[in-house]
Amino acid sequence: MATFPFQTTSGEVQPLDWLCLAPHPDDAEIGAGGTLIRLARAGRAVGILELSRGEKGTQGTPEERAAECVAAARIMGLAWRGQQGLPDGELADTPAFAHALAATLRAARPRVLVVPHHLDRHPDHFGTYQLARRAIHLSALAKAEVAGEPWRVGRVLLYQGNADIRANVLVDVGAVMDPWEAAIRAHESQFSGGYVSETVTPEIIERRRGRLTYWGTLLRVKYAEAFESEDPLLLDPLGL
Repeated sequence: MATFPFQTTSGEVQPLDWLCLAPHPDDAEIGAGGTLIRLARAGRAVGILELSRGEKGTQGTPEERAAECVAAARIMGLAWRGQQGLPDGELADTPAFAHALAATLRAARPRVLVVPHHLDRHPDHFGTYQLARRAIHLSALAKAEVAGEPWRVGRVLLYQGNADIRANVLVDVGAVMDPWEAAIRAHESQFSGGYVSETVTPEIIERRRGRLTYWGTLLRVKYAEAFESEDPLLLDPLGL
């Protein structure tokens, strides 16, 4: 079976409070960056794992994109950023990919895992969702042939990519919009050229800010990031 050991690109691998899976460089910043920055500023250990290097993208080289990831990690205050090294354009639920990702989950030991939504139109994005589900299962199995000690992820949240989601978790990110924008702009190879796709465009900040404004109106705040939890969230009524 082929192996795809992770590489550390920034910080040190460590037990994380939150880990965001990104099919390609910049996906985490665009979909969940405000929340990750807010958590990091509150002292939480936050990480991003890119599953591919985005080597088949129209703009930017893998080397350029790796450097951009490091720059964005500094802006966001990430405790760790890693690269799984799976093939761009081929992210899917396969045994080899799932075992590799499960080993990384055992190394990073996240309490909360944030993954792309399964309704996203990009094949690598919904492929990452399916892959993550199997890897989460394997990571918790004591008898699975996966490197490291078993680890059970406590909570999974889905972030918005290119499709609508059933948002049932909203996070006020109004106080971190400046570093959020700076982290996205750190991916200069993707957002400084001409329009390539819905997401690879110099208009990315304007477009995403519009979504954050919409979700914010539901909370009566200026900007909010939206997530979907497929499992019920336990709410303490005394906190309301």
